[in-house]
Amino acid sequence: MRKNLLIIGNGYTGEAILDLARRSGWAARITSRNPGGAPGVISFDDPALLAGATHLVVTAPPGPAGDPVWARHAAALRAAPLRWVGYLSTTGVYGDRQGAWVEEDTPPSPGQERSRRRLAAEDQWRDLASGVAVDLFRTGGIYGPGRSPLDDVRAGTARCVVKPGHSFSRIHRDDIARAVLAAASRPPAPGARVLHLVDDEPSTQADVTLEACRLLGVAPPPPTPFAEAYARMSEMGRSFWDESRRVASRRTQQALGIAWAFPSYREGLAGIFAAERGEQGAQRPAQ
Repeated sequence: MRKNLLIIGNGYTGEAILDLARRSGWAARITSRNPGGAPGVISFDDPALLAGATHLVVTAPPGPAGDPVWARHAAALRAAPLRWVGYLSTTGVYGDRQGAWVEEDTPPSPGQERSRRRLAAEDQWRDLASGVAVDLFRTGGIYGPGRSPLDDVRAGTARCVVKPGHSFSRIHRDDIARAVLAAASRPPAPGARVLHLVDDEPSTQADVTLEACRLLGVAPPPPTPFAEAYARMSEMGRSFWDESRRVASRRTQQALGIAWAFPSYREGLAGIFAAERGEQGAQRPAQ
């Protein structure tokens, strides 16, 4: 049976999934609020949006009214010939764990409103799990070409914030695409599954900035004590530092039969830097 993939949300990650899907032989489309006639781009508001879709990836975040796909296309979702759904959520649903590790079976405990919305949206997608394989991808901080600490260093906005013991979990955008396509290609039986999209090495913000500076051959910014940096942060910026957890993904990689192409920020930044320089073999890995 032909596999028809629909991706909701033509943002940074959605476009990477679309590119890999097409290179892997999938019939794939992506939604936009303003499609403009581009090939394979369909309006999110099209009433026939889900017609023929066998596989669905949702990257759009929930709003105050919940998941936008359910709000606009609930009846069509239940009628579509879907065999698999992948929903990109966030590791923020685990809340603050004071640096402790969380696994795929750790109960969520969101502490912030946007994380509570994500968990509520996950529950909406679980409603399909009686007849469809539903993968809930909880992602860490996303970086990649054009959106990495290399860009921050070049722009002069990079900082080395010192907060001992505080690590962040990250994932390269192209490893997200590989994981999503691996899951879609070999969906399990109907039901809901939690998968973690984070690399193998939670790391401090300062360590990542230092590595970016090393690659670029520039002096790193001076260390900034956390209290000093926090006082100048926006409310959104503070929210990321208010929580600390380390997220494991060994079970996810085993379940999908893959290993990360970029297992830490070092390989990720090196790959981005090499691609920028046009070095051979620096393109995104195939699935």
